[in-house]
Amino acid sequence: MNLILLFDSDFINSNQVRLSDRRFEHIAKVHRAEVGDYLTLGRLNGGTGRGKLISLDQYEAILELEAEPNQVPPAPLPLTLILALPRPRMLGRTLQHISTLGVKKLVLLNTKRVEKSYWMSPMLSEDKITEQLILGLEQAKDTMMPEVILEKQFKPFVEDRLPELCNDTLGLVAHPGVSNACPRGIEQATTLAIGPEGGFIPYEIEKMVEAGLKPVHMGERILRVETAVTALLARLF
Repeated sequence: MNLILLFDSDFINSNQVRLSDRRFEHIAKVHRAEVGDYLTLGRLNGGTGRGKLISLDQYEAILELEAEPNQVPPAPLPLTLILALPRPRMLGRTLQHISTLGVKKLVLLNTKRVEKSYWMSPMLSEDKITEQLILGLEQAKDTMMPEVILEKQFKPFVEDRLPELCNDTLGLVAHPGVSNACPRGIEQATTLAIGPEGGFIPYEIEKMVEAGLKPVHMGERILRVETAVTALLARLF
């Protein structure tokens, strides 16, 4: 935890916060902070700054903000990421990774090779998604919460919403075996689609191309979803 993310409910007055959850435990057991120490803080969807630890016991920590957090968090990626819903045990790690890397708009999409049972996972609850995204923000010293959209129907999404979503952006869909390599070091707004571990089926690629996405590859190796996400974002940006 490189940043302690603060919520409105943490404030006991205009410049003091009380923490008694895992953030308190992290301050006490990982930071091993002592009264008088300064820690990096950030307000959710706001700025970052510092806070002084003014009280610490076995139940809670109280910090006093040095000033209203007004330092700008890291810049977001100019990216909308469309990701075929990963298996539940991989979803949590993937959410953390994209949050750490600066993705601010994520579409989790149903495809032919996404098992129906994935959509019934508790990991898709709003609380669980938010929990994983917060872990990623804390790692990156970021405060801006990503937007996550669940799209359970492939065809209505690619026909009705994807064309507008990728309008005026560089539209890409990662797919092995195509002729064009993924570009490097771009700066323009981008819409990127990444399929399940088995890849998109030909029909899905066809529909995405119709909507404005260009198929690109990352080489001969077939990557796991969480690896592909990290590798593609690193290559693009």
